[in-house]
Amino acid sequence: MTDTLSRTRAGSGEPLLLLHGWGSSRRDFTAVLPALTERFDVLDVDLPGVGRSPALEERPTVAAVTDAVERTLDEEGVGRVHVLGNSLGARVAIELARRGRARSVVAIGPSGLNVPPERVVQGAGMTLARVAMRTGAQLIGPLSRSAVGRAALLAPLKARPWSTSPEEAIGAREGFADARDWWRTLLWGLLLDVPRGLDRIDCPVTLVQGVADWISSGQTVRYLPLVPGSRFVPLLWAGHAPQSDRPRTIVRLVEETVAQAAQPADSSASRYEQRNRAADIASVKRASQAGSSDAKAV
Repeated sequence: MTDTLSRTRAGSGEPLLLLHGWGSSRRDFTAVLPALTERFDVLDVDLPGVGRSPALEERPTVAAVTDAVERTLDEEGVGRVHVLGNSLGARVAIELARRGRARSVVAIGPSGLNVPPERVVQGAGMTLARVAMRTGAQLIGPLSRSAVGRAALLAPLKARPWSTSPEEAIGAREGFADARDWWRTLLWGLLLDVPRGLDRIDCPVTLVQGVADWISSGQTVRYLPLVPGSRFVPLLWAGHAPQSDRPRTIVRLVEETVAQAAQPADSSASRYEQRNRAADIASVKRASQAGSSDAKAV
């Protein structure tokens, strides 16, 4: 699988990657995008199977989705990147940090650490939402044009759904009703995912959860003792996808976490930089050995 993900890119400054949750699309960041592009070079992607992003041929595990995100970064010429993610996107952001690809992470309601009964509830809720959205897909466009209609559509995800934009409502249709490979991603990317190796993360991580978030329940705070140096920020008047509930707060948290990443923690290079440096050294050694062999043959 070599296809990269559909994305938009705008703004200038340090690179910032936006990763939406399963059941939405990159439109879910509409409320924060203008403020973020004033300071950052923002890359807003659709996860595999959403919008124009191709579905994965392999199992859509978190690792496979992260691979697709990394291929997209490579195609855009972006190395290490700051990341703002929500739900499954936040889980992928944490995986990018584990791989040493993230410079900082703001993870809103990341999936992955819910216990089996919570996974059952989450799976049932996501299934109900998928069926409802598929059944009423033709109504989503008209409903998205009014605050009352958007409130009805987005109430499970937002604490203030009436304040959302039509773009976010269409994003829910793209994520729930129109997404390809939806069931496999729900199974492999959410319900069966178990994070590992979180102690390897060496960048600033801010864990965020809306107080009115019933989808992630208490799993976000469970990352706190597992991710070195992370901090937890609860948001009042905010749901599972609080980008439009508390847009200014989300932008501020991104700015604070990026600033934390700019502070010199130690003189060692990141694992991503070390890996690339090791690869360069290995290439030089191989070339040198090949040259010595050629000289002996002569």
